[in-house]
Amino acid sequence: MKLNDIISRRSALAMIAAGPIAVATRISSDAQAQESVKWSAGTERPRMKVPTNAVDCHHHIYDSRFPVDPNSVLRPGDATVADYRKLQKRIGTSRNIVVQPSTYGIDNSLLLDALKAFDKSARGVAVCNTLVTDAELKRLHDGGVRGLRFNIVTPGGATSLDMVEPLAKRIAPMGWHAQFNVSPAQIVERKEMFAKLPCPSVFDHMGHLVEPNGTTHQAFAILVALMKIGKAWVKLSGAYNDGKVGAPTYADRTLVAQALVREAPTRLAWGSDWPHPTEKDDNKPNDATLLDLLALWAPDAKVRNRILVNNPEKLYGF
Repeated sequence: MKLNDIISRRSALAMIAAGPIAVATRISSDAQAQESVKWSAGTERPRMKVPTNAVDCHHHIYDSRFPVDPNSVLRPGDATVADYRKLQKRIGTSRNIVVQPSTYGIDNSLLLDALKAFDKSARGVAVCNTLVTDAELKRLHDGGVRGLRFNIVTPGGATSLDMVEPLAKRIAPMGWHAQFNVSPAQIVERKEMFAKLPCPSVFDHMGHLVEPNGTTHQAFAILVALMKIGKAWVKLSGAYNDGKVGAPTYADRTLVAQALVREAPTRLAWGSDWPHPTEKDDNKPNDATLLDLLALWAPDAKVRNRILVNNPEKLYGF
């Protein structure tokens, strides 16, 4: 069966299953009163109500007061703590994970500044290379950091996969994890490394897997195996990355998300990826739609609550 046939059939079923959510394309009666959010299309609230203490496990902060890494490629406009709080008000989440973007390299000053502003409602994921001192790692931990990110997909990154093992040995005693923005091919290439790391691995954006071969790709089997033995977590985020089918269904990514939920619901977390730095300024996704996708990916409310609350509490130590 051709991909278009699969997507058409699955999308139709998805729209029916979504029922009143209708994949967030219709504006609810209170939408016009909702304040717009910078770097997010639309103004309506999600139709799905999130549980108390729901966590957005992947977003970034950008602030021109802080210097960028000269080697960085992605340099979005300001997306501040105040801007993100408006997003929280719109989608209903109350806790969040601030992820250091490639824009600032290994200078985590803005990350720590943001975590201080968010106080106890947030945790952070930093970027460091192998020259980082123990004193700096302790300072980051005291500031709320609970992981190190290795962004290999984005050009101009400050880290490499060769840095993973030496850094993992240092952060494991701190209860941190190693977070990866890597391609499916890199997951396959480094599968043995991921299996033997002394700390958990967290994979961004569903491992960048996409149909028609996302769920049959060797990387999918590797991620599922790692999750089932407690070695990995996967973020249900970045639905607009990699796929050819866009809003509102993001069908070729939705099929991957649904398969992950079926295989390992206790090892998944959801993230907005706001302010969507890979997308053009005039083509940002609708964050209400992105959150409502979770109702399609995980129709069982108990499973959704686990993904939004219980799993992040365990992973980030809330």
